[in-house]
Amino acid sequence: MTGSHTIEKEACFHCGDDCLTNAHIIEDKHFCCQGCKSVYQVLSAGNLCNYYVFNDHPGATRARSDKRFDYLSDPTIIADLIDFTDKEITIVTFYIPHIHCSSCLWLLEKLNNINSAIHYCRVDFLKKQLNIRFDNQQLSLQQLVELLYDIGYEPLISLQDVIKKQNEAGKDNLVQKIAVAGFCFGNVMLISFPEYFGLSIYEQTFKHFFGWINLLFALPVIFYSGSSYFVSAWQNLRNKVLNIDFPLALGIAVLFGRTLFEVITNSGAGFTDTLCGLVFFLLVGKFVQKKTYHHISFERDYRSFFPVAVHVVENEVEKPVPLSQLHTGNRMVIRHSEIIPADAILLKGEALIDFSFVTGEAVPVNKTLGEIVYAGGRQTGEAIELEVIKPVSQSYLTQLWNNEAFTRKQDNRMQTFNERVSKYFTIVLLLIAFASLFFWMSTDLRRGFAAFTAVLIVACPCALALSTPFTMSAALSIFDRNLFYLKNTKVVEQMAAIDTIVLDKTGTITSSEGKSVHLEAALTAGQEQLIYSACISSMHPLSRMICQYLGNIQRLPVAEYRETAGKGITATIDRHHLRIGNAQFVLGHQNETIHFTRVHLMIDDVFLGYFAFEHHYRDGMEKIAALETDYPLLLLSGDQNHEQHELIRFFKSPENMRFDQSPQHKLDFIQSLQNDGKKVMMIGDGLNDSGALKQSDLGIAVTDNVNNFSPGSDAILDGASFHKLPSFLRFSKDTVTIIHLSFLISLTYNLIGLSYAVTGNLSPLTAAILMPVSTVTIISFTSIATHFMAKRRNLL
Repeated sequence: MTGSHTIEKEACFHCGDDCLTNAHIIEDKHFCCQGCKSVYQVLSAGNLCNYYVFNDHPGATRARSDKRFDYLSDPTIIADLIDFTDKEITIVTFYIPHIHCSSCLWLLEKLNNINSAIHYCRVDFLKKQLNIRFDNQQLSLQQLVELLYDIGYEPLISLQDVIKKQNEAGKDNLVQKIAVAGFCFGNVMLISFPEYFGLSIYEQTFKHFFGWINLLFALPVIFYSGSSYFVSAWQNLRNKVLNIDFPLALGIAVLFGRTLFEVITNSGAGFTDTLCGLVFFLLVGKFVQKKTYHHISFERDYRSFFPVAVHVVENEVEKPVPLSQLHTGNRMVIRHSEIIPADAILLKGEALIDFSFVTGEAVPVNKTLGEIVYAGGRQTGEAIELEVIKPVSQSYLTQLWNNEAFTRKQDNRMQTFNERVSKYFTIVLLLIAFASLFFWMSTDLRRGFAAFTAVLIVACPCALALSTPFTMSAALSIFDRNLFYLKNTKVVEQMAAIDTIVLDKTGTITSSEGKSVHLEAALTAGQEQLIYSACISSMHPLSRMICQYLGNIQRLPVAEYRETAGKGITATIDRHHLRIGNAQFVLGHQNETIHFTRVHLMIDDVFLGYFAFEHHYRDGMEKIAALETDYPLLLLSGDQNHEQHELIRFFKSPENMRFDQSPQHKLDFIQSLQNDGKKVMMIGDGLNDSGALKQSDLGIAVTDNVNNFSPGSDAILDGASFHKLPSFLRFSKDTVTIIHLSFLISLTYNLIGLSYAVTGNLSPLTAAILMPVSTVTIISFTSIATHFMAKRRNLL
């Protein structure tokens, strides 16, 4: 009877540990503790039990956690870890070393289904980083980390820069795997020498013995060095996806099965040398690819990725400083519409911060003196001064740029060439391989398997898969050198497909460096000081030109400040009320007789006069106008049509120019062009054009060394490189042509190799050597061709 009280040890359905009690059972599933049971319940409630299909016992038990995460309740530690927080939302980025496959990505990006306090999660698979936005009223940082620990993804928490350390932590043992495969490959080749030279006929006893030795050497190659190919193929098959690892894993499995059969039956020496050589060459190719991507990532993360600077106050003197040189303790000045590039403490001024770039919420938030203001907010009021408390993270700005709040509601972006082609490759390859096998099986089974394995190896899709990323990465490097910064590689193909160009006027085709400013008003020194104090808070090109004209005047405190996009400024300074802007904004009517831009001045309801501007157009505007032969060239401006007679030399007819356009008008006009089937590129200054930039098929923000880029844009163009825009457009088309040619080279190689492989006469080892050679050929061609075309377009 005692047997009825005996507890049979069951493995926990969630974490795999032994269950020491029967107290936690649901639906005939045993759990070792309440923690694992709870995780299963939340996964089940969120219809996420497919997670257990991807991995056997993927979780980690909560029974061992105790109070290990209690330190995450310390406010000082929390402040060092988070990216952003306010009264409701907290954003944090974790490095999670256990991210390794599609099931990891699948589960982590569905955490909001597990806990409703989590708004969204985004995984950077290559960096193994998880960015989470959650409701801090319902979920604490400690509880969030415990939840991640519960489901088997404990973050590696360090108060150092995780982004820089992740490359050291995430090596995935690739070097060790290459070492094991190389060691086994070398020994197998050495032992196989008698077989190669026919010497084994004199020592038949050793021939069989050496076969078993080689088989033993193959085991660590299969189950350690080559395991990642099987894991990846299986995970993706579970997810109903055929990736490039599947034919590789199948080829390795077939080689091993055939070798095992021949050794056991003593019917041959097997293909151990081919097997070990294939895995070794594949891993070496992966290592080279990883190193190349690491170099590209390093280049894009730690260079001055955004052509922006911030103004720093030193010894009461204000000067621009590149973000890469902004350090903790610097006192920076942030003006209207500028983005705060680093976490800082508010020292001076009234901060009214728009955090929509971070949270998606457009309601500005007031900050008080001494309060922390997090990076990514944009000042919408007067100029403020802050002291930097954390160094600038370029990668965090990149994250802002890719914030889901700025993805298009109707994503009409085209598929890349590689995406369109590669999905058919594996299917065709498998059809050819199995057709070869079945064709030869009736006459020569050995030849059939030889053809089958040779096809799988010689047609390795590595060359096809690498052609696009390496070409695009080389192109991005060229663009970076020319001060043209693209959000990602897909933007290159988007640029090549553009057929219509729309430009903003002020700050885009005009430069704030122009000195043609005339003051048509009799201002006292006090009035000049009031106007300067209002305009110095704005980053509009006309405001900057007014400040340059008035000179370096002592700034007065601003009590109230408001800037209306495309219209003007209202401010209260030293108990005086100012209105500065266009005629409609200041006077309530338009003056149609003028032929130049005016900024009208009113203090305490008394009209004082105006500043008159004769704009200086950017160098190279003639080259932009020459694009009219290939692209319809259109102008959208928020100003009146004062300069239409001057602009007609750049835009062929008045119908191509639209004036007095509000930000909403610009967006609607872009949308109407798209409705007519146009692929539109919008070029603006990132201030009043953010909606149009976001709506367009390709949005480019032009900037003159100021911190005013728009996350809604796809690229940032330094004003100094504006004249190179025609070269950029032609180079983008060259890049797409190079991709097509590299695909043609890869296809030619595969057709030649396949035509020989299907005969069954191609040695699998020869095919395994030819595969990385084809990869090197593609990489070399794309790099050389890209640099050649860049020189041809005068970009190098």
